[in-house]
Amino acid sequence: MFRSQTPGIYAPRFAEVFRNYCADKRGVAAIEFAMIAAPFFFMIFGLLELCLIFIMTSVLEHGASEAARSIRTGEAQNNGFTAATFKQKVCDELFGLLDCGGKLKLDVQKFDDFAGINLGSPIDNDNELNVPENFIPGQASEIVVVRVFYTWDLITPVLSLPLVNLSNNRRLLQSTVAFRNEPFMTTT
Repeated sequence: MFRSQTPGIYAPRFAEVFRNYCADKRGVAAIEFAMIAAPFFFMIFGLLELCLIFIMTSVLEHGASEAARSIRTGEAQNNGFTAATFKQKVCDELFGLLDCGGKLKLDVQKFDDFAGINLGSPIDNDNELNVPENFIPGQASEIVVVRVFYTWDLITPVLSLPLVNLSNNRRLLQSTVAFRNEPFMTTT
């Protein structure tokens, strides 16, 4: 019976080469990092975007609160502010961090009492921002609600899906300030 010795000759050598290959640890960190780099950076960018949304919401809150002060004290009424003037006042308080062009919308309304305030959702059934851009600052001692809306374009795919509340991968940032106007003297 004839048996070939070929497999027996190469098997120990192959086993030794394979053991050396498995024992070689050079470049392991680079390979492991390459395997996790994409998901790692993807999550970092998602976290940064979430942080930006929180910061910009705080900036929007500040802008709405500071601009609403001009209505509360009667400055807007006495100086004949228009919706555009008030919008510029809000924009001046945003530190140049938000684009005031077409992304910023305002709704200023007066009410008879706090219990009667019913504003509804600014987002319609098509997931679009749908607010009437009113500017009714009221008179002395009247209740006023100032709402400021900003549409934020999300950039991180997949991770930002829970943040989307408008169509076209956008998020609505909103600030609402409700107050009673101070008794002020009107200049006529």
